[in-house]
Amino acid sequence: MIETISDTRLREGHYAAKQIFCRDGLIAWSHRRRFEVGLHLAARFAGQRILDYGCGDGTFLALLQATASPPLAAVGAELDDRQVDDCRRRFAGRPGLGFLRIGELDDRQHAAAYQGVVCMEVLEHVVAIDVVLHHLWRLLAADGTVLVSVPIETELPLIVKQAVRRVAGWRGIGDYPGTSPYTLGELWSSVAAGPSPHLQRPIYGLEGPTPFHDHKGFNWMVLKRKLSAYFAIEQTVAAPLPWLGPHLATQVWFAGRKRSVPELPA
Repeated sequence: MIETISDTRLREGHYAAKQIFCRDGLIAWSHRRRFEVGLHLAARFAGQRILDYGCGDGTFLALLQATASPPLAAVGAELDDRQVDDCRRRFAGRPGLGFLRIGELDDRQHAAAYQGVVCMEVLEHVVAIDVVLHHLWRLLAADGTVLVSVPIETELPLIVKQAVRRVAGWRGIGDYPGTSPYTLGELWSSVAAGPSPHLQRPIYGLEGPTPFHDHKGFNWMVLKRKLSAYFAIEQTVAAPLPWLGPHLATQVWFAGRKRSVPELPA
């Protein structure tokens, strides 16, 4: 199990420390289960070349390498130079594991070069979503599979998550004190949300090179529809408990096959 891992290179990761090794037991369990569901889905990449787009601190790729069905080669890509440099330092010497900057993926050698593309807890933050989805589509091999994980921020799970975040914030755990607050009207719109945008999402970092969203107003059902234009969705798997289904879970994974041509709206 993930909680028994003693590899200090993993435990030194910024996201690993505040998620799967979080001091709050419920938060740690939920994130560990998300990783475990993802690792199970990624077992199909045994012996293949894969890319983790927005790899963060490299935790998922390092865990996948340690399974009984590791990929042949794994590349993690990030926007932040410091994150890339940190991953290269912590995982230096691991055969078949490398890290680069997302801008480097524009090189032609990366086009359709990966049998698997993983994008975990990234797309909920993306403002120019269609640009990134097209980038993932371009990088994936014709017969490849994309695995995407995003949080559930609608319906009953949002109430539970906001309560956990509030308590974690009081305890000084993680980044939760900085989560955008909801008015009662916004909260109701989110709980009653369907497969259409339901809130005007706040955008941060407008003064920088990469504006971003926080979790407020993210709708996984809207993302699934957009994702389906580029990839034929074959599996929708909830986490931390798959049997709950995404309408009652805190995260969801999508597995999809590359469409020959994106089916974009007219």
